[in-house]
Amino acid sequence: MPAKTALVTGASSGIGEATALELHRLGYTVYGAARRTDRLRELAGHGIRPLAMDVTDDASMRAGIEKITAETGRLDVLVNNAGYGSYGALEDVPLDEARHQFEVNVFGAIRLAQLALPHMRAQRSGTVVNITSMGGKIHTPLGGWYHGTKFALEALSDCLRLEARPFGVDVVVIEPGGIATEWGGIAADTLEKSSAGGAYAAQATAVASALRSEANAKRNSPPSVIAEAIGKAVTARRPKTRYATGFGARPLIALRRVLPDRAFDMVISRAVGLPG
Repeated sequence: MPAKTALVTGASSGIGEATALELHRLGYTVYGAARRTDRLRELAGHGIRPLAMDVTDDASMRAGIEKITAETGRLDVLVNNAGYGSYGALEDVPLDEARHQFEVNVFGAIRLAQLALPHMRAQRSGTVVNITSMGGKIHTPLGGWYHGTKFALEALSDCLRLEARPFGVDVVVIEPGGIATEWGGIAADTLEKSSAGGAYAAQATAVASALRSEANAKRNSPPSVIAEAIGKAVTARRPKTRYATGFGARPLIALRRVLPDRAFDMVISRAVGLPG
């Protein structure tokens, strides 16, 4: 039997990089995808195959899937990890930026699933792993567009799981909590660009400070925690539909489930330094 093949998007750093290494350790032939392959050189040194891919460019995605299947004859795991956090008040964020957030976080992931599924169906096996977030179950101030993408990807994953099950294909959702990556700094930068100078400036200052907080960063989990969860999911005979892991994920999701809306609003507001 040939080695199973995995594609990991957003593999140049953080969760994607750690996942590519973990799947390689588990014996997969791993393609690590990113827009710039120069950022994949270190992974290539570990045996990961670098792949140039932009999840907002359909031709790029089609070419990537074709390359993988031509070289290996199969595709067993798709890890949709590429994404970013675009923060800012809903009133302030330009719709072009909002659309781009959805293009990267939602449409790119689902388009890759569309391209991968024919190969998985033909094999009667495969796993699509969609990285959402605890942000797909909870909400925070000034994170509306980001949370919208993650809520959407959660729902799409549930529907896809039902559709793909008769063909032997599993769909798994990974819901990271706080992870030690570049994500918080990028989200804070987009927040300040959108809302630091207007009516929401006070909120923007507080939320950006929380996103960059060194105290919070020290509590965040390493990306390897998510990579290990993905490894467990793709090697399980019957994986769980969801894996919530990383700092704060399980307690915050549970809290959202039991608290009334306004009570949860108060908890989250206070957590980011805003009046409850």
